[in-house]
Parts: sequence; structure tokens; C-alpha cells
Amino acid sequence: MLDQRPQLSKPSRRLPNQRWQIHLQKIELAQKLADATNLSPIVSQLLINRGIETAEQAQAFLEPESLNLPSPLTEFPDLAVSVELLQEAIASQSKIAICGDYDADGMTSTALLLRSLRSLGAQVDYAIPSRMHEGYGINKRIVEEFHSEGVKLILTVDNGISAFEPISRAKELGLKVIITDHHDIPQKLPPADAILNPKLIAESSPYRGVAGVGVAYILAVSLAQKLDKTKGLIQPMLALFTLGTIADLAPLTGVNRRWVKRGLKLLPKSQLPGVQALIQVAGVQANNSKFKIQNSKLINDDSTPHSPLPTPKSLKPEDIGFRLGPRINAVGRIGDPLTVIELLTTDDEGMALERAMQCEQANTSRQQMCEEIEQQAIAYVESQFLSTLQQDRVLVIVQPGWHHGVIGIVASRLVERYGVPVFIGTYEDEEHIRGSARSIPEFHVFEALEYCHDLLGKYGGHKAAGGFSLPAQNLQELRSRLCEFANQCLELQHLKPLLNIDAQANFNQINQELYQQLNTLHPCGIDNPDPIFWTPNVQVVEQQIVGKGHIKVTLSQTINGQQYQFKAIAWRWRDYYPLPPKLDIAYKLRENNFNGNTNLELELLGVRLAQKQSAQLNQSQLFYSPSPKPLRTTFKHNQRQYTCGIYENNSLPELRIKNADGKVLVMQPGSTIGLLGTTREDALEIDLSLPQYDSIIQAAMQALSVLNVES
Repeated sequence: MLDQRPQLSKPSRRLPNQRWQIHLQKIELAQKLADATNLSPIVSQLLINRGIETAEQAQAFLEPESLNLPSPLTEFPDLAVSVELLQEAIASQSKIAICGDYDADGMTSTALLLRSLRSLGAQVDYAIPSRMHEGYGINKRIVEEFHSEGVKLILTVDNGISAFEPISRAKELGLKVIITDHHDIPQKLPPADAILNPKLIAESSPYRGVAGVGVAYILAVSLAQKLDKTKGLIQPMLALFTLGTIADLAPLTGVNRRWVKRGLKLLPKSQLPGVQALIQVAGVQANNSKFKIQNSKLINDDSTPHSPLPTPKSLKPEDIGFRLGPRINAVGRIGDPLTVIELLTTDDEGMALERAMQCEQANTSRQQMCEEIEQQAIAYVESQFLSTLQQDRVLVIVQPGWHHGVIGIVASRLVERYGVPVFIGTYEDEEHIRGSARSIPEFHVFEALEYCHDLLGKYGGHKAAGGFSLPAQNLQELRSRLCEFANQCLELQHLKPLLNIDAQANFNQINQELYQQLNTLHPCGIDNPDPIFWTPNVQVVEQQIVGKGHIKVTLSQTINGQQYQFKAIAWRWRDYYPLPPKLDIAYKLRENNFNGNTNLELELLGVRLAQKQSAQLNQSQLFYSPSPKPLRTTFKHNQRQYTCGIYENNSLPELRIKNADGKVLVMQPGSTIGLLGTTREDALEIDLSLPQYDSIIQAAMQALSVLNVES
């Protein structure tokens, strides 16, 4: 019953409740691009999906080092002033203080500037506000503490752009202030002596997407160049830039792509003891590739000169995103950021290993907390809100005793599970609640928080995520207001997790050569996502639960009488076990290195019942079955009226669906590409597998099937 508490050992859904959005496949353009680059048509299609359609664009993307970058001094208006202020402070030995942040971006930024400024001769210290007691950003207490310690220049990293009152207080006390930040620009800027923020520069600038650590890196390199002391400084800073940029989910485009690509090669041989210790405790293994890009074409690089010493291999973004980054972030969430700062600034190998082990322990604790809170949240949702989820269209969950540092992670997992925006909170005391929010593409978190501003204390964020606090007495009103906002912007079809799929790949196309070509797209991340493929009609051969609720499965596909098999893993899919025997699957390709053997495996992201054959059969029965009268009917879909029918075009049957505005959607049996327009001449080609078209086609087919049976 819906009012009973669910037993978590039993599956709550047989399959993930997803909507698949498959990119329109441009076959001719993909082949043309493949010929120009020596890449396979599949990989060329991936480039097209990322807006790259010419050989010139491909070269700029595949070879980021070939781009001529403008000087940061010409892009950031206050960079020269910032360098001059730091140069003066170093020359006069005035005390400099850094105010950082407790996430991976803020901690790597702090460590980067500490190391670089100290090596350039500065007197510099730092402070990071308490996540639990003070929250994000510089505050008056920190400013006044700096002043009492004789600080003359404050340097914020990854914060400060919205700190009008604390910066005003610093100026009252006669302190110089440089703000380095990358967050959105408020209506009123703080009265700092200099502000470095990529949101203040041209949108077309290659520096536009840098995170806080990117701004810190630009400032540190510019200062070192001005002082002519770059020797031995760039590579350590690049390592920290790479860690922070990936861990903060910054877009891997522009200079981020160029510098991260360099940094991933340098990290395994980094001279920083903290980086080496972190790699060691995380058990990261670097990968190498025999392929490289030259003149925008892929070539097999088996001719590497022999060397008496093995060359350290390059890391991949997921090594940082899933292995190194979480160990840094865990400390900021539930521990003392001092641990990470010492890890990344020490030159003592013993201390580095000790701090890395503390990061490891914090991450283990963080994982356990997340697992416990996630299971408690699921039980709470499914006992209290599941029956009204489609009406509410948002989840607002608040419980006592949850750790504020990890509830944002749990919110993300609940979004994946239920496909709705999630606002999750915990009680700071009997009268106050503090929370985090995560979203789906069609719901803007910050606008939702603004819609509820009179009910909240502090709040902030952007489209996809945010944080907030409120008096506990306002909780029910907040839930009602968020439901009201969600119903204004979300339709029922939005309430499924969205899976963006790049291309179809059959098992006979998946091999080491394809995987090595995929490496040319790296580094992958935000704005350049890891490719997602789908394969129809695969057989589940074996499956079992492993680890903490993961499904390990063997899949096969038969092509022209030959069977191809791959092993796959589905993380945290305990609730969907056992999987049905026949599936369409969506996945990423992964390389498994174990005991000296290298094999390709699939990381399952989505599954659905195999539908290609049955759908084609139903279409064929409808399109080709004889009927005593033409098939024409009307139907309703999402409260709109449509007409539809089976027509002939050059002796070929086709389905036509017409709306009240006169627009017609046309599809032919077995085709994944259709037409949409008022006339055939002006019609646009569309991908019929996209949810908005697939759902209306299924509704039309159902209406015509009923008509066909009746006739």
C-alpha cells in the first residue's frame, strides 16, 4: 500500500524511469568529417554533436595547443593592477592573507596561491570560513581577524564577488583587497581595489569558463612572469589547476581544455608530494595511448623512441572526478580544510602521505554518510510523497540529524532516481533549517529560490544547484510555494531523468581502436561530456549483485549469426535487479586493467525493454495491413487535439500527424528521421526518437490501431 513504509530490500521499480534523447545522426556529414580526420564515422558523429562540423573546427578542438591565445592582461581589466599590488606587497614584505573556500576549487586555489606567493618571497597566510558555522565566503570576522594580525592585503579566492559588507569593512580598516572569483556578478560590486572574474570579460573570450582555481592560476603565472621567476613554478601550479578545475566541474572548453590536457599528462610525474600521495592512496592507474593527433588527423604512434626509463602515463578526467577530487572534497564537506591545504603545500613526503590518508578516511566516512542518508531519504519519500509526486513535481525533504556537508550529494542521487528537482535540508537547531538543491534541465533552482525569497534566510546558486536556509516554521509554506513554481515550468514528460545519447553502436563496432579514438576527445567533462552510446536488443547472459548494491552483468548481441559479448557494471542499481532478459542499453565505454589484462567494459547508464523489433512489427501491421477504408482519426495528446492518418507518397505509406496550427509531422515505417513543417518543401528533418516526437507518434499509432481493429 502507498501509506506503508517500503521495504528497501525489495525493488521499487523494475527499470530506471528515464527519457532517452538521441542526437540526430548526420550520416553524410559524419563520413565527410571522418575522411578529413582519419577518425571513424562514429567518433566524427560525436564531434558533430558537440558543434564541430568542419576540419578546421576539428583541428582547433583536437589540437588545443594550436590555438593562439590572447594575453590574459588584455582580457582581464584588473589583472595588471592585481599584479602591481602583489608586487608592491612582496617588495615591502607587507603581510598578505588569502581567504579561501572549503570546496575542492577553493582549497586548490588557496594552495596554488600559497605555494606560488611563498616561492616568490611573499609573507602570506590564509583562512577558510567554517562550513558548519559560518557558511560560504569571506565575512567580517575574518576581515577583522586579518586586520588584528597586521595584514595589509587581502586576496579572496573562489569567493568575494558578493561580499559587499565584508569588503567594505576591510576598506574602512585601510586594507587593500583583490577579489578573485568566478561566480555570477551581483547588481552591486564590492569596493575592492581589483576584481578578477571571468564573468566580467567578453563571452567570446577563451578564459570565460575558468573556475576559481583558473583565475588563481592566471594571477600567479602573470605575477611570476612580471618578476621573471617562472622557473620551477608553472608545473606545480598546473597540477593544482587541473585538480581544481575538474573537481569543480568547470567546462572543459577554451583554455580549460588546453591546460587540463597538459595537466593530466604532468600529474603522474608531479613533483608535489601531496599529489603523489593522493594518487597513491586513491589507487589511480594512468593510461597510455598509442594514438596521437597530428595536423588534425589521427595517427598510430607506435614509433616512440625507446627509453631506458618508463614514461609516466597520462591521467583521465574521471581519475580526478571520481578518485582524487572526492577525497579532497570529502575533507571540505565533513573535515578540516587545513588537511587539504597542508597536503597540497607541504614538501615533506611523510606529512603528505599522512594528510592523504586523512583525506582517504574522510572520503570513506563521507561515503557511509551518503549511503545512510540516501536510504533514509528514499524510505521517507516513498512513504510520504510518492503518490503525489506527479502533482507536486518537486521534492522537499527535511529531516533532523543529517550532515549538511553531504546532503547535496544525496540530492543529486534523488534527482537521478525520481527525475524531479530536489530540495533537501536538515535542522541546524529547533528553529532553523539549512539545505541544498539540485535540479533537472527544465527547472531553474535560483529562480525558484527567488520565488520563495520572503520565506528564506540566506540563499544562492544557479540554474542547476543552490543552497538555502529558512526558519523551520516556514517549511510547509516553502513546500507549497516550490510546488506552485514547479507546476508553472514543468510538464509531466519532464518528470523523468534525461539521458542524452550520442550515437548507436553495435557490439561488433566496439573495439580497442574505437576506444583509442575516443581518447582524442579527452579531456571530457562539462560542455564536452563523455560519449554515451546505445545498443538495441541485447541479451542478458549473466547478472549478479556486487559490492554496495551494484549490478555486474554479461551482455551479448548477435549480428549476422555471430555473437559478441561484453561485461558491464551498473552502479547502485540494486533496486532494478534482476534485469529483464532482452534490453536496449545506454552506456559509456570503460577500460578495465586487471592483472596485466586490458578489456573494454560498459558502464550502464540506462536500460529499457527491447522495443525496436516489436515497434517495427506494430508499425508494419498498421502501415501495410489492408483496410476497407482509409485510416484517418483524431486524438488528444497533452490536452491538444490532433488529426492523423496513413497516406501514400510515391506508393510508399507514411504516417502524417497534424496539429491545430497546421504543422504536419511525417514518418515512414522503419525510419528514424521524419519531417516537420506546414509543407513538404519547407519541412525540417527531425529525429523521431526524441521524446517529444516519439510520444506523439505512439499516441497516433494507438488511435489508428483502435480504428483499424474496429474497421
